[in-house]
This record gives sequence, structure tokens and C-alpha cells, in this order.
Amino acid sequence: MLTVSDSIEIDTDVERVFEYLDDPYNHAEVTPSLSDVRDVEPLENGGKRLAFTYQMAGIGLDGELVQTVAEPNERLTFDMRGRLEGEIDLALEPTADGTQLTYTGRYDLPGAVLSRVAEPFVRRYNERELQTTLENTKNRLEVEE
Repeated sequence: MLTVSDSIEIDTDVERVFEYLDDPYNHAEVTPSLSDVRDVEPLENGGKRLAFTYQMAGIGLDGELVQTVAEPNERLTFDMRGRLEGEIDLALEPTADGTQLTYTGRYDLPGAVLSRVAEPFVRRYNERELQTTLENTKNRLEVEE
């Protein structure tokens, strides 16, 4: 399993950051390779189930996200199912100047040999994608203030 994690401070209150990230369509605005979010439906736990398309190396990978944790103003956790498997965890913590957002992605790479060969590429790709997503989220929310 590949794990990537990074944090950013956003000069916006935690309630606003949570509200923005709780809308799955906003993830397509800030995540460069997320090309489509559709079929969003609410779950009894306060989370959502949705279909998505993620572009990697020019190939569209369809999958499903199921929100397993929806703790208002604290945490959003999603199980990722389909051709991409794993978990995405978004943790929010209030700071003196706004919100600390920590994004952690855990991804299963298919096949043992493929995993060993592809892991350095996939790690770098996901680290860049994560940094860009965090910066885009910060920029989007700080401009809207």
C-alpha cells in the first residue's frame, strides 16, 4: 500500500473549509486529475456515495467513493473502490489564523511486480497531485473570503 500525506494552512475558518470539502463537486475543481464527479447520493452516516473519473497518464479510471466518516468540521474519510482502490482522509484542525488541512491518501497498487516497479512513479505523481490539490483548495477558499 502506498501512502502519501501533506498539510496546508488555509486562512479560512474550519466550518467554511469543511462545507467546501463536503461538496464532492468541489473536489473536481481543485484536484487536477479528477475529471468527473457524478451520481452523488447521501448516506445515512451523513456522508455521500459517488462515482468519479480520474485521469492518469491519459487514461480515464472510473471508480466509486463511499464516505465512511463524516465528522463535521473535523474529518472526511472515503473508501475508494474500482480500478483505483484505497482510502482518502481529510482532517481539519482549527488554528489561530484559520484551518490546518491534512490530506492523506492510501492506495493499493495492483500486482506485486507492478507495485515494485511503478511505486516510485506513482508516489511522485501522487505527491505532486496532493500538493497541487492542497494549494488549489487554499487559493479557492482564500479568494472566496
